[in-house]
This record gives sequence, C-alpha cells and structure tokens, in this order.
Amino acid sequence: MIDRILLAPYYLALKFRHFLYDHGILKSVRASVPTVCFGNITVGGTGKTPHTEMTLRTLLSMEEAGGRHFAVLSRGYRRKSRGFQQVTTDSTASFSGDEPLQMKLKFPEVTVAVDADRVEGCGFLSRPEKLKTSKRGRKCVNKEFLPADLIVLDDAFQHRSLKPDLSILLIDWNRPVMTDHLLPIGRLRDLKERVAAADAVIVTKCPTFIGGQEKQEWLNALGVRNFDPDSLQGTIAGGRKQTFLFSAIKYCSAVPVFPDGDARYVYSKRAILATGIANDTTLRSFLAGQYRIVRHLAFGDHHRFSMSDIRAICSAADSEPTAVVVTTEKDAQRLHGMKKIPETLRKRMFQVPIEAVFLTEHETAIFRKLLQDLL
Repeated sequence: MIDRILLAPYYLALKFRHFLYDHGILKSVRASVPTVCFGNITVGGTGKTPHTEMTLRTLLSMEEAGGRHFAVLSRGYRRKSRGFQQVTTDSTASFSGDEPLQMKLKFPEVTVAVDADRVEGCGFLSRPEKLKTSKRGRKCVNKEFLPADLIVLDDAFQHRSLKPDLSILLIDWNRPVMTDHLLPIGRLRDLKERVAAADAVIVTKCPTFIGGQEKQEWLNALGVRNFDPDSLQGTIAGGRKQTFLFSAIKYCSAVPVFPDGDARYVYSKRAILATGIANDTTLRSFLAGQYRIVRHLAFGDHHRFSMSDIRAICSAADSEPTAVVVTTEKDAQRLHGMKKIPETLRKRMFQVPIEAVFLTEHETAIFRKLLQDLL
C-alpha cells in the first residue's frame, strides 16, 4: 500500500513498463544460444557475482559440457570503457569493472564481456565475427574469442528486451522482499510481483544450518504454498510451480592482494578492514572469529580508491604495525590497478575470497539438473 500511494509515480512507471513487455508491445527476444540470467529486485548485496561463479564451476565440471565454450556477460558497473568489450586477464577494473575482471582472473578459459545492451552483447558473444562488421563492434579492443555455446548473464533480470532460457532471482535471507518497499523508502528497485517471473529463486546468505521448518516459514511469508522438499518446487501466485534453493556464503582462506604479500601477517591477532562493497556485515562477522578488528574503513559500493584513501589506510596500518590489512575480492581488483601503493602496505594487504554454496547436496543436484537441461 505504501508503494502504491506514497511512491505512486515510480510504482506506476514500473507497472506500465512491465505491461508493455507482458503484452508484446515491447519485444523480448531470445539469444541464439542458451542463456542463464541472474538478477534481483533489490539494490546490491544479494550475491550475484558469487552465484555466477558457482554456475561457471558447475558448468565446467559437467561431462555434458565437454567441448563447449561458456561466456559471461555483465554490465561492467562504473567502467570507463564504452560499448561491448571483452575482458582479458590484462584488463584493469577501470576498463572492465571490478566484478567482470574478478571472474576473468578466476576463470581464464571463459570469455567474459561487458555491455550495457544485453541483446547486443549476446549477439557478439555467440557470433564474434560480427564485431568486425558492426559499427558498434568496431570499438571493441579485443575482438578475438571463441563463439559462446552458453552465456551466463550477471544482473540482467530487469533487462526485459532479452528473454533468458533460465531466469534465476536472488533474494537475501536477511532482507526478505515481502517486508520491503520501493526506493527511496526501501531497497526494492522493482515490483515484488516480479518474483513470480523467475524460473527459480535462490535465497542467499542463509545461516549455514537451517532446518526444513525454517525454510518453509520463510517461503510461506513470500507467498509460496505446497513446497515439496523433494522437487524443491512450490506453488506461487497464479498456480505456477517455481523452484526454490537456499545458499550460503563460504569464506575461504585469505590470500595476498599483491604478489609481494608477506604471509606472516595472516597469523596476526589484529586486523584492519577496508571495504568498498554494499554490505560487509557477514565479512566482519567472519573475521571477528579470527581477529580483533581494530580499524574499519568503510567506503561506498564499487568505490574507486584514490591516493587519499590509500593514505588513510596507510595511516591506520602505521598505528597498528602488526595488524593484517584485509579487504574483499572485489575491492582487490580496483587496488591492483593503483601504481603508487607503498611496498610496506602491499606486503600487508590480503583479500578474502568467497564462494556461494548450497545448503544441501540435494539442492546442488537440482541446480545441476537446471543447467543440464540447457546443454
């Protein structure tokens, strides 16, 4: 009710846009190869990149995937480049965006590209020869890559001009959409009813151990009925079946941000935390089990570090000479491109890699089956 009255212009604009697509007035097209779309209806912090990486790990481990080439397409948030660009292991975060670069470094055998126009991007990834003949493709710096047999789209749920073959919506366990509101009162960037448009929903950032009853209660609050723990499907509005999976974030061992990192700092009892992500609560909770966090420098999401920021981190490090300096994988990509970080700080900076994992083996098997059906 709050959304429909207090935020009526935004609410009605979203309703009208979806009406145009739902009734074929605006067209949605499929790519020429299978596509998997990850997205959310909230702003930031649901774990799109870790789940995209989990999808790549799953695809690359499948026997059915032998000989097939996979690609990732992202917007490349806050990048300085324009149009369609291939991300290489030599790219910088300013050129490609931090998350696409992170994925390319983790999966060098996968083609990673950025393009705000998802239809155009999928077209180039499936037929790279178009880059040499298309006017928009001529601006691409790195045109050589294999045609994609399947494309994973990072953050494309709102891009309705492209109709994915498998649409997966991510909802944070700690920020359920059923009690949220549209921006700027809440954190929703799309209508709650759009949850029903996804083929599957992954409830992310769950506690590691939650029982079936807790899952059922969470889904009941979302409006899901008759959830079957075997098929992992429940009935949503309109009587349609939808798959529901639950995942958690797994924190891995800290690794140096720079090649000259001194591993001895990992064993310190004190840590300085420097983050530029949407929500670092779970990271802080994880680190609190190993370190006493003596300083926390929190920057905005996708923050572009300046030398002033580096001086602030150095100042904190100087005041705590034995502390390890910890940051996130995403922040590390932006720090890599900075040339004037003092050697003393480079030795002490470590990143904590993360992975998305399902809570049960059964959920993992169901997810694999969803992907196998596309191959």
